[in-house]
Amino acid sequence: MTTTILSASVSPFLRLHPDDNIVIARRQASAGTSWSDGNGAASVTSSEPINLGHKMAITRIAKGQPVRKFGQMIGFASEDIEAGDWIHGHNLGIGDLGQNYEFATAVPPQPVAAEPRTFLGYRRPHGKVATRNYIGIISTVNCSATASKWIAQAFNDELLANYPHIDGVVALVHNGGCSFQFDGPEHRFLARVLGGFARHPNIGAYLVVGLGCEASQPSYLVDQYDLVQLNVPGKKELLPLVMNIQDEGGVRKTVDRGIAVLKDMLPEVNRVSREPIPLSELILGTECGGSDGNSGVTANPALGVASDLLVAHGGTSILAEVTEIYGGEHLLTRRAVNEAVGRKLIERIEWWIDHAAKFGSVINNNPSVGNKLGGLTTIYEKSLGAIAKGGNAPLQAVYEYAEPVTEKGFVIMDTPGFDPASVTGMIAGGAQIITFTTGRGSCFGCKPVPTIKIATNTPMFERMQDDMDINAGRILDGASVEEVGDEIFEKIIAVASGEKTKSEAQGIGDEEFCPWVPGPVL
Repeated sequence: MTTTILSASVSPFLRLHPDDNIVIARRQASAGTSWSDGNGAASVTSSEPINLGHKMAITRIAKGQPVRKFGQMIGFASEDIEAGDWIHGHNLGIGDLGQNYEFATAVPPQPVAAEPRTFLGYRRPHGKVATRNYIGIISTVNCSATASKWIAQAFNDELLANYPHIDGVVALVHNGGCSFQFDGPEHRFLARVLGGFARHPNIGAYLVVGLGCEASQPSYLVDQYDLVQLNVPGKKELLPLVMNIQDEGGVRKTVDRGIAVLKDMLPEVNRVSREPIPLSELILGTECGGSDGNSGVTANPALGVASDLLVAHGGTSILAEVTEIYGGEHLLTRRAVNEAVGRKLIERIEWWIDHAAKFGSVINNNPSVGNKLGGLTTIYEKSLGAIAKGGNAPLQAVYEYAEPVTEKGFVIMDTPGFDPASVTGMIAGGAQIITFTTGRGSCFGCKPVPTIKIATNTPMFERMQDDMDINAGRILDGASVEEVGDEIFEKIIAVASGEKTKSEAQGIGDEEFCPWVPGPVL
């Protein structure tokens, strides 16, 4: 999807596509604020206040007729709407879009960079590339979470000051790990996430901490995912240390032994140095959370530009949150490199529809309260804006949750819309850097991977400068999408090379590890 901004002025309203029958507010607009198409052919005055990111009709829209944004239908008028009216949940609803899916009918050319670029990363003994260097504590079950946290807390800044190449010790704890079928779907889901984090190149070394009697057995994790200490120099075939609290003699003894073992690891883990790495070895995860009406206008399309630039250099960019692709999937199936890839995306959407129905829900029960306050009205509108993060490159593959991402180029991973669970899945799949767009002001980080946060509007960026890395709201004031996209791309390279993000500077990221397990807890 390509967004065309028709006016380069700083008019209070912005029309995104010539087929649109609405405009959005660049800033707070009082009643009586006018919009003109710039050609003298149309002029509309708002009949009521229109908040930043919200929509105003520029023509009469009869009840039942489609409302268009980005040149696409975002819903249908639930009552007659007059030109100048505010459009939101009181007069805009969803309906059947009548999608007619096409597969691989509009595959764009693969973008190609003019010249190669590199970043400064860590080359691991097994060949993979890291952007950070953490020690991880893999907790297999909630019952070992406290012990895992206590081990990590022993490694404070004072202790790690002697090891400048170690970014920290992170306890990867969660609320599950038991009360499901051994080797069943939920067990395999969790193990895929834990195994993905253990094997992640940003984890320099790790230990596994369990209770002993849980369904999520540490031995299962080690065996199924062939876990060895791949990232410790000279210890390529060393099996990871596994500690079960019941076998160790209790929590205190487990913690003491865990601390002692990790202290012994510190010199080896610290023995790394950054070197130039081709951008083709970078995997980028893209996420949007706390979205608003400007997300699909500023930050998301600008991130799409950055995504295309990375793909042009041979790298990989992941678009996630399949529940927030719903309503815009027809644009992606046309970009799929073949019919099988396009159909897999439709299969994942159909899975979500069925999954939600089992719990008496629907996947179009979205946007959230905060999204609506920011101007988003329907899931179709939200999804059309969200998929802009994927740029315009061909869709190469569709992955299930936390699967290892092996394909180069633009890909999709099936994750839920809940940000921590979605980002956890992409990191487990191999993403070494995360970009996170937000309009309301999501404060997010997820160790061991850095998160770049991109504000969709200037007022929020100025209010939350300690949390936001880039202000894409400049687009509303006349900056081009391409200009901000270039800025995001350069920030990705800088952060991958070691520059700290705002979330890292504040120490955010210890609590956001959130494996998604879709099945029942028994």
